[in-house]
Amino acid sequence: MKRIKILAIVGSLRKDSYNRQLALMAHDIVGDRADFSILEYSDIPMMNQDIEFPAPESIKRIRDEVLSADALWLFTPEYNHYFPGVLKNLLDWLSRPVGENQPPLLANKPTAISGITPGMSGTAIAQDHLVTLISLLNMDVMNMPRLTIPNAMKQLDDDGKLILQKSKGYLEKQTDAFIDYVQSRV
Repeated sequence: MKRIKILAIVGSLRKDSYNRQLALMAHDIVGDRADFSILEYSDIPMMNQDIEFPAPESIKRIRDEVLSADALWLFTPEYNHYFPGVLKNLLDWLSRPVGENQPPLLANKPTAISGITPGMSGTAIAQDHLVTLISLLNMDVMNMPRLTIPNAMKQLDDDGKLILQKSKGYLEKQTDAFIDYVQSRV
């Protein structure tokens, strides 16, 4: 069986964001069952058709990383009942044509969604908005299970690091399901 490559995209640029910590926990749970990396994209410009062709080097880099991945795993916070603008900007860039007669970069890409927030919604509302967008982009969304973790502040250690005492089992179940989902499609 082919060793799959999962590319995590964190919807927060903060270096110690709860969602980045959640992605790192997913990395540990994936272990040696797949290659897992986190996309770094803080250097990309705002989407602007005036600079689209030729694409900036940072856009070429992220396109190459997305193209080489078998699957994407989105980790999104929830800002005002929506997913963050930086994630929308990234998806806007990735939705644009790379060149003539080339298929859309995100089409049919297996995708999972997770999120953690200090609030009560657990990112469920943001995830629903995100599914609307990525469905339009024809991404292959694993709708069940999705992971929404509320009350992040109750799952931190004394140093403010995420420990997921109550939710780790749900992350493990989603990880197992996503690996199976991707393997069934590659």
